[in-house]
Amino acid sequence: MTDKTYAAAGVSLDLAESVVERLRSAVESTGTKDFGGFAGLYPLGENRFLAATTDSVGTKLMLARRAGRLRGAGMDLAAHCANDVVCVGADPLFFLDYVAANSLSLDEVAELVEGLAEVCRAAGCAILGGETAELPGIYQEGELDFVGTCVGLVEGGQVIDGSRCEAGDVVLGIPSSGLHTNGYSLVRKLIGDGDFDADLLLAPHRLYVEEVRALRGATDVKALAHVTGGGIVGNLRRVLPAGVAAEIDWGSWPRPPVFDWLNEQGVPEDEQRRVFNMGIGMCAVVPEPVEGGEWLPIGRLA
Repeated sequence: MTDKTYAAAGVSLDLAESVVERLRSAVESTGTKDFGGFAGLYPLGENRFLAATTDSVGTKLMLARRAGRLRGAGMDLAAHCANDVVCVGADPLFFLDYVAANSLSLDEVAELVEGLAEVCRAAGCAILGGETAELPGIYQEGELDFVGTCVGLVEGGQVIDGSRCEAGDVVLGIPSSGLHTNGYSLVRKLIGDGDFDADLLLAPHRLYVEEVRALRGATDVKALAHVTGGGIVGNLRRVLPAGVAAEIDWGSWPRPPVFDWLNEQGVPEDEQRRVFNMGIGMCAVVPEPVEGGEWLPIGRLA
């Protein structure tokens, strides 16, 4: 693979942003506001909101299956969705999942749901149910798809929307466990059909629910950004008001070893920053630096 970029691996982040904009008018015509955030809000009376988000494990699932680590993929899905709900200030309430394949294996489905349940228990989130589907002709033989929806609850005065962010605010980051659940189309292209280090590449997505709660108890959290596809800057952009941008000190935290591996594979630094989390899984915008805990100052707003 000579062009070691996400686009060359078949995924366009620019197209993803265009899709959101193309769909915006249709979605907002149903009464939705602030479409494109980490979780959508639905009012329950005057001062309470349901928060909801849907996502999938993506093509990391293909490597997890090859390595016999589907339980970890179930953990990935729960953490990915619960972290998104937390970004708007909500506590996760319940989860629904969807497993689909050309032909389902009971053992594989059980591993996924067992991993999902492990992280849902840690998040205080009930699994209410879900759906399994065998769809020959849509899915390739031997492959799976695993999708989930997480719903949370937030009181009106506790909503975090980034609207109060201003120049001079501090950007904090909390370390990731690795690549989390994004960028795996590129990773798979780099690996090809060969063997790979599953411990290095498939570390489960971290759950940040307790860390966010502790930070909110210690300071005024103005914005939260879960670092998924689009990297640190791209995801902070989703929660910052117009005219405010994040200036990141890229050398202010240690990176997990998987990023050394990406360097060895020849993936350019600017492409890594655009696609991956670079070792920071969740960002918070606060007025001043905070002592204690895992949160690290990684930049400021300008």
